[in-house]
Amino acid sequence: MLKDRTYYTTLLRIAVPIIAQNFISSSLNVIDVTMLGQLGETTVAAVGLANQVFFLLILMLFGTYSGVGVFTSQLWGKGDLTSIRKVLGIGLMIGLTGSLVFTVLALVFPGQVLSLYSEDPAVIALGSSYLRTIGWSYMITAVTFAYASVLRSTGYVRVPMVVSISALSLKTLLNYGLILGHFGLPEMGAQGAAISTVVARLVEFSALILVVYWRKLPPAAKISELLSFNKAFLGRVLKTSLPVLVNETMWSLGITTYNMVYGRIGTDAIAAVNIAATIENLAFVIFIGIADATGIMIGNRIGANEEHKAFGYARQTLIISTIGAILIGLVILAGSDFILSFYKLSEQSLTNAHNILRVIGLMMWIRVSNLTLIVGVLRAGGDTRFSMFLDAGTVWLVGVPLAVISGLVLHLPVYIVYMIIMIEEAVKYMVALYRFFSRRWIHNLVKAV
Repeated sequence: MLKDRTYYTTLLRIAVPIIAQNFISSSLNVIDVTMLGQLGETTVAAVGLANQVFFLLILMLFGTYSGVGVFTSQLWGKGDLTSIRKVLGIGLMIGLTGSLVFTVLALVFPGQVLSLYSEDPAVIALGSSYLRTIGWSYMITAVTFAYASVLRSTGYVRVPMVVSISALSLKTLLNYGLILGHFGLPEMGAQGAAISTVVARLVEFSALILVVYWRKLPPAAKISELLSFNKAFLGRVLKTSLPVLVNETMWSLGITTYNMVYGRIGTDAIAAVNIAATIENLAFVIFIGIADATGIMIGNRIGANEEHKAFGYARQTLIISTIGAILIGLVILAGSDFILSFYKLSEQSLTNAHNILRVIGLMMWIRVSNLTLIVGVLRAGGDTRFSMFLDAGTVWLVGVPLAVISGLVLHLPVYIVYMIIMIEEAVKYMVALYRFFSRRWIHNLVKAV
């Protein structure tokens, strides 16, 4: 596999645009949080907690489209465009239904939602105003994600990259104007960030749909094609995709429970976690791109009845990702002081953020390995039920109890709580690695489609 030039050329062709998109997205997010950081930790905490609703939505959509994407990549390897468009229709049906629920929560019950995370009245009031605005972007985001997912699974990775980067760049420019009052625009603080996001999401949606149908790309389906699936086809897709949706939903609820614990520790604690999370997301972009690309490659090979090559691709990616994660972790450890020098927060918040970044740097290789194994390998091989039990199970049986005990019972500092929660990642890694070498994760789902 080390000499397989096809593996490397295909990996780079698919992964580089995804990495570029995620890198720019995460970089601009760091800039956005830095701008909000000029307004103090209450604003950072309010927007960070309000975005937990969007975080849950994104993971629900990721679960939905990752699940149907298992079929899409294998169907593309088989050359079945008609079935791909049926799968897109099923994904849209699930994604729009779920995003409607989140829209109602954001627009109608923002205060009740935020009170789950914080007891600080100022944080709840500011975050509620933010949610009432940004909630209008949720349903168009669901459609954008669906089409972008199919484009990536069929190899058209540059289109969503260019559209997303353009929209995010617009969002950052608008943030600079509306958060801080530049370009002759009013200084609106957190509310300005919400308005910028809604405008950028609308531009992204419009541009992507226009390009897809103008160029007649694979997801350019008529409504009749999207709804042409029968009950048997729906059942086959849901059997594989629903475990991924349940997996992401349960996992995301576990992660948001962690944030509830951090929020109860204090506003300075959740502000530190939010800042560290933006930096961590930036560090993860390379590995998310590699995992996504590997998943597409594995799905294509399985769909083409080349299971042995699929396993080889997976093994090589795991080696590359682990080595890369160790190096990135060392960079985080060395550069944490410099990174945090850009934020105007309390001494306690900065101390917490610094210590959390140390934990992130040390644990980076295990977290990246889990991302590669679960998202890039097991799911792509159709092993979605096992992935569901492993990913959601370790969060709820290991991580959440540890978070509650260490944070709410023992009242330990937030960075110690964060470190203790990482035990969940270690347990997950050992089980996932065993499953990988067993090869029981390889399933051809499209033979009978």
